[in-house]
Amino acid sequence: MSEVRLEVKNLCKSFGITKAVQNVSFNVNKGEVHALIGENGSGKSTLTNMLTGIYSIGSGTFVLDGKEIHPKNQVEANNEGVSIIVQELGTLSGLTVAENIFLGHEDQFVHMGIKNTNAMNKKATELLKQYGFERIKAADIIDEYNFEDRKLIEIVKATYFDPKIVVIDETTTALSQEGREELYKHMNRIRESGNSIIFISHDLPEILDKSDTITIMRDGVYIDTVKSKDVTEDDLKRLMVGREVTGDYYRSDYGEKVSDEVVLSVKNVSVPGLIHDVSFDLHKGEILGFGGLSESGMHEIGKAIFGASYDRTGTVELADGTQINDIPTAIKHSIAYTSKDRDNESVVLNQSIGDNICLPSLDSLAGKSHLLSDKKLKEFANKYAKQMSVKMVNVDQFVSDLSGGNKQKVVLARWIGKDSDIVVLDSPTRGIDIKVKQDIYQLMNQMRKNGKSIIMISEELMELIGMCDRIMIMKDGRTSGELERSEALDENSLITMMV
Repeated sequence: MSEVRLEVKNLCKSFGITKAVQNVSFNVNKGEVHALIGENGSGKSTLTNMLTGIYSIGSGTFVLDGKEIHPKNQVEANNEGVSIIVQELGTLSGLTVAENIFLGHEDQFVHMGIKNTNAMNKKATELLKQYGFERIKAADIIDEYNFEDRKLIEIVKATYFDPKIVVIDETTTALSQEGREELYKHMNRIRESGNSIIFISHDLPEILDKSDTITIMRDGVYIDTVKSKDVTEDDLKRLMVGREVTGDYYRSDYGEKVSDEVVLSVKNVSVPGLIHDVSFDLHKGEILGFGGLSESGMHEIGKAIFGASYDRTGTVELADGTQINDIPTAIKHSIAYTSKDRDNESVVLNQSIGDNICLPSLDSLAGKSHLLSDKKLKEFANKYAKQMSVKMVNVDQFVSDLSGGNKQKVVLARWIGKDSDIVVLDSPTRGIDIKVKQDIYQLMNQMRKNGKSIIMISEELMELIGMCDRIMIMKDGRTSGELERSEALDENSLITMMV
């Protein structure tokens, strides 16, 4: 019989009238990967945020190795043997790599009130080498590294001190395939050492493959705990959603001719060190996909089209000859963009859901009178928040209070409300649950049928294959191949062009 590492007992947490976690109890055993799954807003992250000191405990208890713990912050949680790798960025700008790794634990390098920076850098360098991340330098300011490298640094930060429990909250959605393999490697190491992982992910095949045990939550309530080997994807979907998930998931059409009408022409676009001489046309009613490894340059394509890359050369031109060189011009000419880095680039965290949804549409909402009506703004925000099934108290709630998946719904709601003709979606289903993914895919399909044109940038190869009319593969900042929509297309067809 497995030995219990963590007991979760009668845990509750509310935010105002929202009961985020309601009387949840389950056990995590030593040496296991224990997955925690559920739709967006099911309470997974709220529960683990209480465990790791990010939120205060409402009521109930955590018992770790027979001892009750009540961490008031992440440093206290670390001292109890609990750490977390969060979904969004968990490192601080302006600090070095080493300072981020030892944040809250700098006292080990302080003697008589003076911090020994050389000793800290030396220790961080040893750890980075031990983890296989030698190319990351301890003394560098962390801002010199991209989102993915910063997640790798977080892996070191969260695991170097051999914690008893590591929470991995939606981290894989932020990583490329190479980054995921690194994470899986360290998950195995933690498990083999007898320590435990609480693993949150919306990728059900990944959950089944990488976890030993799965606990399902729905609307803040505990539903069941099952062994991964005893269940299928469909079983998990049913437990998460409370019913069968039916209907089309990806597109089911093949052989449809895409319009010859070009709505956007990208010619010889380069961004120093990121993309080189990229050219393509986007057609009316087309879903054009971009795939590749994380460092391939594909994420920069979206920014370049939207006018957000200030050192870009080459041209991005609409059918009427309008040149897109900055963000206001892009928005004015009906181009929408959602960034992979949601919290920093796609939403205003300390503003309401309503303000976020209305922001790109203020000109049209003001109309000829140039006056904004509160009633009109609220109706508009409610309409699109409801269309995207945002789990919220009301549209006055701050976006910062939402789960990652619900933040993403707000991002999409604002651009659906704007009714843009060209929509650039970078990692649109990152951190989104299975039911909402299905809704987003169906929404994209409807937009396509309505003559909207979509550029979809994704590291999820199956969604590119399932949704796109055409897929362009990026490698080392250049396009390395192009694939047409086909029933015969599989992941291997894309991977051979990516590596």
